[in-house]
Amino acid sequence: MKVLVTGAAGFIGSFVVQELLDHQFSVVALDNLSNGKKSRVPRNATFYEADITNSETERIFELEKPDYVIHLAAQTSVLDSMENPIADCQANVLGTLNTLKYANQFNIKKCVFASSAAVYGNPSALPVEEDSKLSPLSFYGLSKVSAENYVRLYEKMFGLKSCILRFSNVYGPNQESGVISSFLHRIYKKEAPIIHNGSQTRDFIYVKDVAAACLTALVSHETGVFHISSGIERTINEVSKLISHFTNIEIEPIVKELDAAEIKRSVLSNEKAKRLLQWEPFYSLEEGLEEIIQSFNIDNKL
Repeated sequence: MKVLVTGAAGFIGSFVVQELLDHQFSVVALDNLSNGKKSRVPRNATFYEADITNSETERIFELEKPDYVIHLAAQTSVLDSMENPIADCQANVLGTLNTLKYANQFNIKKCVFASSAAVYGNPSALPVEEDSKLSPLSFYGLSKVSAENYVRLYEKMFGLKSCILRFSNVYGPNQESGVISSFLHRIYKKEAPIIHNGSQTRDFIYVKDVAAACLTALVSHETGVFHISSGIERTINEVSKLISHFTNIEIEPIVKELDAAEIKRSVLSNEKAKRLLQWEPFYSLEEGLEEIIQSFNIDNKL
């Protein structure tokens, strides 16, 4: 079976490609390298430098004839989406629509779409369930809601089977953005990490668990929306202390105000994914942090 992975040279995408290869899938890796790095893509994958918003994607579908699609390519920065909502929309809405168009045209068996906890904004009740109210605070969250609606409508109108996976806060080795990677980069340079408030909470999910979930959703007969999360709420202050503990580096953080578009509390129930997809996270936050720090030390020869 052949799987086309968009955003394959990105942080999450490279782990998803490796997971598929490890399970004997043939992989077509597509990325425009605006943020991704070709060096991340495993050599056994067939790589194309291409943009999902362009018609060149059609040629790749026609040439490779994939059986499945895992659509990860996206603009993922909340702050960038607020500064440039048009670019955010082009990548996340038009890019998704283009991918769905060709997936349907070339009779793809199933599409797995990566969404986000950002679609909920500040939820009224925790943990968040898949049928909770969608109320995004950022253009990024709004673009993911819009893209999800296109995915659903393609399934309803054309029978294009799909799984929408709403990721919580993904972290892992080789991540260039995000609170954990930002903390590590700063403290290893003897700079104080920056914390916005610190009492806000996130549901941290390790990238290898996310990659496993993408594969599980792909081969499952199930369709619909699923949370890919740890189901555990942790404060940013708590994460900062854990990083200090595992690195043995104590630096007093700089505390700033919380941005208006930033969610205050977030934790997603993963019970539906456990029950229907037979997936559950393998890594605890502590185990994931230890693996990241070990990888970080090796990469930076510390």
